[in-house]
Amino acid sequence: MKKKYIFLVITVLLSIGVYFLLFYKDKSLKYIPENADVVVLIDVKKATRQYISSFLMHPSKWMEDSKKDKNKISISGSGLKVPDLLQVFHLNNTKISEWYTVLEIKDKAKFLEFLKNRQFVNDGKDRFKNDQLFIKIDGEKCIVGTSNLNFKNIGKPFSQKFRDQILKSDSFMNDGLGSISFISEVRTQNFSINVKDDEIEIKNETNSINFESLISDLNNETQFLNVELDPENIKKISSVFKEDISDLIQVDHFKMSMEVSEVNDTIISYGYDDDFNEIEKVSYQKIVQPDYEILLQSSNPNKTLEYFRRKKWMNEQDQFTAIPFQPNLISHNKDQISIRSTRKSVKLSDYKKQNYIFIKNDPLLYSSFKMLNNQFFKDIEYLFYGNKAQNYTVKIKFKKKKYPLILR
Repeated sequence: MKKKYIFLVITVLLSIGVYFLLFYKDKSLKYIPENADVVVLIDVKKATRQYISSFLMHPSKWMEDSKKDKNKISISGSGLKVPDLLQVFHLNNTKISEWYTVLEIKDKAKFLEFLKNRQFVNDGKDRFKNDQLFIKIDGEKCIVGTSNLNFKNIGKPFSQKFRDQILKSDSFMNDGLGSISFISEVRTQNFSINVKDDEIEIKNETNSINFESLISDLNNETQFLNVELDPENIKKISSVFKEDISDLIQVDHFKMSMEVSEVNDTIISYGYDDDFNEIEKVSYQKIVQPDYEILLQSSNPNKTLEYFRRKKWMNEQDQFTAIPFQPNLISHNKDQISIRSTRKSVKLSDYKKQNYIFIKNDPLLYSSFKMLNNQFFKDIEYLFYGNKAQNYTVKIKFKKKKYPLILR
């Protein structure tokens, strides 16, 4: 009987240990500032459970992990307190590329060793940088950001605004692996983040719309970019880039298709021969050239064209200069405006009568945009944004590989 009691006690203790290690989480959000307009939360405990489950299902991964560089210090040995909820935020009126998080330091000496191990450069005054990641040590905390421009502009935590009541994650997330929340004075909009075998899906929690049929149709198109938007979606997407388009409210429909191809670009330079006569030298280089057509349906195209001229988005040659892809030509009739590249015509995809943005990965993009020339972007198959009524979905589809996404 004693053995049974001992076994029962051990089982209970193990269960309690597993619960606190993998399930119990501190839901307090102590470091979200009051001037944040977007908050991203990642449930570290749930991500750990999903990782362990996938790891156990792929024994070949066990051997690979055993061969990893033993000299590289892991996050668990970094001297940082790993939070139950990773809290990332964007500050109001800052660039869309600027994101920050605040982490607690358990052991500063270990943390400094970790920064050195990960090749962070000491920038002075407890500031460090490594490529596009910046860190500022502030007492027993550190601020990590994709920029160092607004470290000093991070406002007081919400808890100080609401009479020291700690903000809880329940206000932002339910059952997803994470969440992204857009905060405004009117309301907060929450979207769940889920990581599947080969995709990341972000959608509002009440969303029951299935976009798979639309995605399949778009993926079969030859164009690498297809867009179709109504006025409400034009406003929302433009607001992300801080562009006021209130004068464009009479655009009833936006449609765009784009392809990319590699072409020979002629380079003309001048030199001198042995007799000092000027001679022309012609050489060629390969460049990536986009071909596209943009169609704007409008009840008042003249007003829209006047807006383009006022913003200096249109020149005297009827070229649309707001995009860097030249040359093109603007034409219009009684209810629509067309912006078409002149090198090669592109067939617009069929009308779907839905709101979407679909970007298919194309290797030619890596040579044109250095920021895309890394393994993360190369592994992406497509990006999709879809909206119907109050339902929104963003899906990042990755190429199928040996291991699911969370193990890569």
